[in-house]
Amino acid sequence: MTLSTPTAMSGHDATTKKNITRLIVATSIGNALEWYDISVYAYFAVYLSKAFFPASDPTTSLLLTFGSFGLSFLIRPIGGIVLGAYADRHGRKASLMLSIVLMTFGTLVLALMPTFETIGILAPVAVMAARLVQGFSAGGEFGSSTAFLVEHMPERRGFVASWQFASQGVSGLLGAGFGALLTSLMSPDDLQSWGWRLPFLFGVLIGPVGIYIRNHVEDATPPPAAGKQDSPVREVFTRQKLATVLAIGALAVSTAVNYLIVYMPTYVVKTLNLPPTVGFMAALVAQTAVALLAPIAGLVSDKIGRTTHMILFALLLLVSVFPALLLLTGKPTPTIILLGVLWLGVLKSLYYGPLAALMSELFPPATRATGLGLSYNIGVTVFGGMGPAIMTWMGGFALIGELAPGYYLTAVCILSLAALFTIRRMQLA
Repeated sequence: MTLSTPTAMSGHDATTKKNITRLIVATSIGNALEWYDISVYAYFAVYLSKAFFPASDPTTSLLLTFGSFGLSFLIRPIGGIVLGAYADRHGRKASLMLSIVLMTFGTLVLALMPTFETIGILAPVAVMAARLVQGFSAGGEFGSSTAFLVEHMPERRGFVASWQFASQGVSGLLGAGFGALLTSLMSPDDLQSWGWRLPFLFGVLIGPVGIYIRNHVEDATPPPAAGKQDSPVREVFTRQKLATVLAIGALAVSTAVNYLIVYMPTYVVKTLNLPPTVGFMAALVAQTAVALLAPIAGLVSDKIGRTTHMILFALLLLVSVFPALLLLTGKPTPTIILLGVLWLGVLKSLYYGPLAALMSELFPPATRATGLGLSYNIGVTVFGGMGPAIMTWMGGFALIGELAPGYYLTAVCILSLAALFTIRRMQLA
């Protein structure tokens, strides 16, 4: 009997690890598809602006492109509320299946859409419509998938939820990798003509895989019986307003840094006048850091606490932003750009890892998906989705110019620190 116990335990451990892996992949793949599409759209903004938003002034064309990028984020809070409430009412799996189907459809439309030159004004209108569909579906993705993960492994919330952001690093890595590869191998004319469609077509292939995997997992707890629960939306808006505001604040700096990294290929070309490959390589190394370090940060936070860990790296971000930007603008060599962006990416990754778990702990299970969906998507919309457009606009002022990202990130970092200290003082998470 004593000899059989280790074998039995070993088999049980192997099964448990297999189940954990399947759960992480099932939930993270939709989040990865969402962020892959976001990163590809931003990384290839220069090419998309000429294909769908032509204008006599290149800056105006680029602003229209980033404006449509930000527009899709405006509907995300609505998607977070609708799909989050759907998850709280009918189960996490049902919401996750719906969101990935909608997301795949939106990516397919972008990949196949004829240009402005071919179909005129219908092209930018259809692109905006596809972005709105993607924004709505992405709005419900984070809340449902994070709730799904932490409810399956409540004792390891930091680690399992960190894969939400690690998957974003993997998807950003793929997007930046496509950018670096295509700008190196293809001529500018071919890239503008058809090459930019390749990364979107690759994204379409991820969707069916995610649908298949998600169809083979189950919720940790059954959804509530009909009529046994108040409206989760009403609960969040009436009784959990402070939790929502604090979750948005904690998220602000991480999403702002993320979109600075996404914005980097455009910043390198338009502001620093360097080849686009430099910007893509900088984004590539930063996203590698996210993919590798976020799970480690989540694991550490399970041991020392979320706020202790996150306050440390928020402070490091605060004192690093302007030196990094001054270095980038003062000596804009490829090596300096790579090192500066890598440093920001490392700090962001270590802050990012525990974030999903911290946000989930601010809301009770009955409204967790709704609360997470609403707070996450408001934060991403305000501080991330509009970030590239805001930084492009700020860069037009003579007193700000090249340092626009620095001013923006410093203000947002202070906001996140205020939220974290409040959470710590009130012992909310």
